[in-house]
Amino acid sequence: MFQIHQRAELFQAFADPTRLRILALLTAGELCVCHLVEALQESQPKVSRHLAILRSAGLVATRRDGRWIHYALADADDPATRRLLKCATDCLTPLPEMQADRKRLAAVLARDCC
Repeated sequence: MFQIHQRAELFQAFADPTRLRILALLTAGELCVCHLVEALQESQPKVSRHLAILRSAGLVATRRDGRWIHYALADADDPATRRLLKCATDCLTPLPEMQADRKRLAAVLARDCC
């Protein structure tokens, strides 16, 4: 069962535009930091910092493949967390900024930066 401080951490994770953009891009599937850096047009340290916050909140999971770490949306055990994540990503999808991020991501994936 979730405690109130865990819910607060979850909502704090949603309270940043860059983290919301990351979550929306991860709906496309597993990505590495280089994919996110190019799609978001943000620095690697900034993207990594936000990924750490999302991971701490239980929203993002990692998988190591050699020297690369791949990120994906976590399979949340908590039904409320799953609903919040779905609501957030559904609300973001139609935004012009998100469509631009997805277009850049498609270009990055077409040439595979890793």
